Amino acid sequence: MDRSSKRKDIPKSLFVLLMVIYSCATLYTILANRSTEMVRFLGNDVQFSSFTGMFSSIANICLIFLVVFFGKVGFITSLVLLLLQVPGLFIGIAINGNLLAIPGFFSNLVTIVAVIIIYNGIKQVVKLRATDMKHLKEQQMYSQRLFEQTATSLVTAIDAKDEYSHGHSIRVAEYSEKIAKTLGWSEEECNKVYYAALLHDVGKIGIDDHIINKNGKLTPEEYDIIKQHPVMGNQILSSIGEYPYLSIGAHYHHERYDGKGYPEGRKGEDIPEIARIISVADAYDAMTSNRSYRSAIAQPLVREEIVKGAGTQFDPRIAKIMMHLIDSDTEYKMKERNTVRELSGRNKLECTEFMSDYSDGINLSPSITRVHMSCSTMEGSEEPGRPVLILFDALDGRVHYDDKNVRDMVYFEYGLIGLDGNVTGDGFRNVKTEILPKGRTDFAASGDEPYIYDIEAVKIRDHVRIKITRKEKESDVSMIITLALPDSSRYAYISLAGENCLIEDVKIDRDEESVPTDYITRIAEEVSYIDRPVGDIPNVQVNGHKTDASKGIPLGNGFTITFHAMSLPTARLIWHCPYISIYSSPSGEPYTNGYKEYALIRLDGEYWDRGSFNNKLIVNKNDDFAGWDAWKDALSEGLDCSVTFKRQGNQIVTTTENRGLFIKNTTTLNVNPDKVYVALTGDQCAITTIKITRDPIGSL
Repeated sequence: MDRSSKRKDIPKSLFVLLMVIYSCATLYTILANRSTEMVRFLGNDVQFSSFTGMFSSIANICLIFLVVFFGKVGFITSLVLLLLQVPGLFIGIAINGNLLAIPGFFSNLVTIVAVIIIYNGIKQVVKLRATDMKHLKEQQMYSQRLFEQTATSLVTAIDAKDEYSHGHSIRVAEYSEKIAKTLGWSEEECNKVYYAALLHDVGKIGIDDHIINKNGKLTPEEYDIIKQHPVMGNQILSSIGEYPYLSIGAHYHHERYDGKGYPEGRKGEDIPEIARIISVADAYDAMTSNRSYRSAIAQPLVREEIVKGAGTQFDPRIAKIMMHLIDSDTEYKMKERNTVRELSGRNKLECTEFMSDYSDGINLSPSITRVHMSCSTMEGSEEPGRPVLILFDALDGRVHYDDKNVRDMVYFEYGLIGLDGNVTGDGFRNVKTEILPKGRTDFAASGDEPYIYDIEAVKIRDHVRIKITRKEKESDVSMIITLALPDSSRYAYISLAGENCLIEDVKIDRDEESVPTDYITRIAEEVSYIDRPVGDIPNVQVNGHKTDASKGIPLGNGFTITFHAMSLPTARLIWHCPYISIYSSPSGEPYTNGYKEYALIRLDGEYWDRGSFNNKLIVNKNDDFAGWDAWKDALSEGLDCSVTFKRQGNQIVTTTENRGLFIKNTTTLNVNPDKVYVALTGDQCAITTIKITRDPIGSL
C-alpha cells in the first residue's frame, strides 16, 4: 500500500514549500562550496564556505520530510535530488581542495542511507498496519456474523413459541428499516433499527406457551402477564453493553403516542424514535398476518387502521410514512411471504371434492408470473383429476365463498380456467384460446401421471394472458388463453385448486422486468368511464394508484382548474379519489425523465411531503361535511371540483373545498426550477371536463 494513499489530508502546498526550501538551501550550498569570501557572523569574520554543511543539512532535512509525508513519490524525488548533489560536493573536495565541504559530503551520504531506511521502515509500518486492519476487519465481520446468527437463532426461538408468528420478527425488522430509510437515516442508524426491531419480542421467551397460543380471548390476568414481555425483553437485552439500542425496541414498542400504552405509559416524543418506528411496523405486520383467531386483514383496511391510529396509537409522522409505503406497494409484497410461496408453506394441495381446497392468491402484474407444479389423480378416485386456476379479485388476495367474507373483502370471481383448456365463468367480456404447436386441436392430457405443468400469467390493464404448458414424452403442448376482464381498475389473482387431484412440487417465481404494453393482443375494447365532454385538456381515467395522469399544466403565477371527478365502480376506499401533483420535468409532462414531484395532495386531505420540499397542509371539516361514507357516495355519483393555485416566489398555495372538506396546502420550494407544472392523477377515478382559468397576471 502506498504511503501517499494514507496522506490524502496533507496539502500539496507542503510539497511545493519543501521543494522551494530545498532549492534555496541547495543553491546556497553550491555558492558556499565555491566561495572564498569572508562574512560577518555573530560579530566574527567567518569564511562563507564554512556554511556549506549547514545549507546541505537543511536541504537534506527537507528531503527526509518529503519521504515521511509523501511516501513513494517523496522517496523517489529525494533519492534523485540527493544523488545529484554528490558530484558537486565531490568536485569541491577533490578538485577545489575545499576540505570544509567534507562534512556536507558525508552528511549527504548519511542522508541517502537514512532516506532508504526511513522509506523501508514506512513500508513495513504500512504493511503491518494493513495486516492489522485486515485482521481487525475480519474480526469485526466475524463478530457481526456471530451477532447476526445469534440474533436470528434467538428470533427463531421466539417465533417458534407462536405457531402464527413465523417470520413476524424479520418482517417487522424489514418494515422498520424501510421507514428509517424514508426518514433519511444513515446506513448505520438503519442497521440499528433493523436489529432492535428483530429482537423486539425477545421478552416473549418468558411467557407461557399456552397464553401465547390461546385461541380465545385472554383473561385480565393473562393479559397482564403478556404485558410483561417488554419488561422481560429489556432485562434480557440491556445486559448487552456494546449494543445499548437493542433494548429500546423491546422495552418501548407497546407504548402509545397518546400515553395510553405500556409498560411505562410514555407519551409523544418521550418514547424513543426507534420504538415509535417499531410500533407502527409491528402493528402493520400483526394486521397483515394470519392469527389463531382471524385471517390476515386486507392491506387497504390495514391502511385505514393506520390512519385512525395516527396521533393516538402512532407517531403521526411515522404513520404517514407507513401509509406512503403501503401506497407504493402496488403488488402487495409487504406481507407474510408464505401466502404467495408454495401453497402457504405446505408442500402439497389435496383437492378431493370440487374446490374443497385452494391456495392463496398469486397477484398478476405486467411482470410474468411463473408457476411450476405437478398434478396427479387422488388415490382411490374413479374420476380423473381436474386441476383448475381460480381467477379472482379480493381485498386480501384470497378466495372466499363465505357470504360475509365475500362482502367484506369485495370478492369477485372472474371464472375458472381448467388446465385442460376449459374456461368457465361470467366475469369475462371475451375469451380466446390458442393451442400450440399449430395444428393440434386437443389439449386433453394423455400419458402417464403425474402431469407436469408450467404456467405463465401476466396482466396488462383489462387483459390477462395465461400460457399453460404440459410436459409430454414426445413434445410439450401449450395453450394460450387471453381473457378480457370487466375493466382495467380491478386486480387479478390466480389460485390453484381442482377436483380429485393432488397438486405437488409447486414453485412460484416472477420476472423482474415488465412485458411491453402490447404483449397481450387485445380481444375487447377497453371500458372507458371518461366518455364525457372534454375541456381544455384531455380527460383521464386512473385505474390504479397514479397509473395515469392528465397533461401537465404550467403553473405560471397561478390559475383555477375545474373538473368533474367520479370514482370507478371498483373504488372501495376513501383515497380512491383524484390527486393533485405539483412537479417539474424537462418535458413538462408527469412521470417522464427528470420528473421531480414537490407535492402530492389528495382530495381526501392527505398528502405526501416530498423530502426536502416543505409542505404545510391545513384540512378543516365544516358543517357541510356529512362524514366519509357520504363523501365517498358523492364521489361515486360524480363531483364537480375546483382547485385554485397561486404562486409567489418559491411558495405555491393550493386551495380547494369539496363536500364540506376544506384543504389548503402551502408548498415551499428550496430550488428554483424554470417551470413548475400541475397535473391531475389519483387512484381508481375518472377525471373529465378539465377547464383552466388563468389569473390576469398568469401566463402559460
